[in-house]
Amino acid sequence: MAIRILRDFTKRMFGLFFKRKKEIKLGFYGPPNAGKTSLANKICKDWTGEEIGTVSNVPHETRKVQFKEEVEIKYKERSLKFKLVDTPGIATKIDYEDFIPFKINKKHAQKRAKEATQGIIEAIKWLDDMDVVIVVLDATENPYSQVNITIVGNLVARKIPVLIVANKIDLKKADIKKIEAAFPDFDVVGISARFGKNMDEFYESLFKLAKRAE
Repeated sequence: MAIRILRDFTKRMFGLFFKRKKEIKLGFYGPPNAGKTSLANKICKDWTGEEIGTVSNVPHETRKVQFKEEVEIKYKERSLKFKLVDTPGIATKIDYEDFIPFKINKKHAQKRAKEATQGIIEAIKWLDDMDVVIVVLDATENPYSQVNITIVGNLVARKIPVLIVANKIDLKKADIKKIEAAFPDFDVVGISARFGKNMDEFYESLFKLAKRAE
């Protein structure tokens, strides 16, 4: 009996000293084709050597929530584990005709539109599980859209820490200042997920964001 109690006590103490780090659930949200999956892929490639999903110029390429567990990121002698959750692009309306210019036939376009709509519903449900969220916006597009304001508004209502990423700064039309002006209460970091530009600043901002969830 005494031996068993001692064994259980030792096990508990061992667990306290060598407890695994909390895995921070990190969601990627934003409108279609802003670069959510490209950024998630870049992070996964940097720290696991693998990708999380497929990237395409066709809208709503990501139509289901996809995630990668235990992605350990190190920055300036700190290390944190994340569960990366890449979500479908949020849109107020999805029409199958949007896919026709990409040489997708009507039947498959209708199927794709249905899947994308279901993906948006799934993405919104996942919000309740997020510890922190990165809102990825296309720096060449007008940030003052109903979709962007709705996404950020939902995050604020849930009191989820937010980092706004202005993606595609490698393009001439990119304008980070517009995004900063649209969301003055949030940290905004400009990157190119495709070319890995400014990722050091991104990781620094990510660790600051994660601190708010610890």
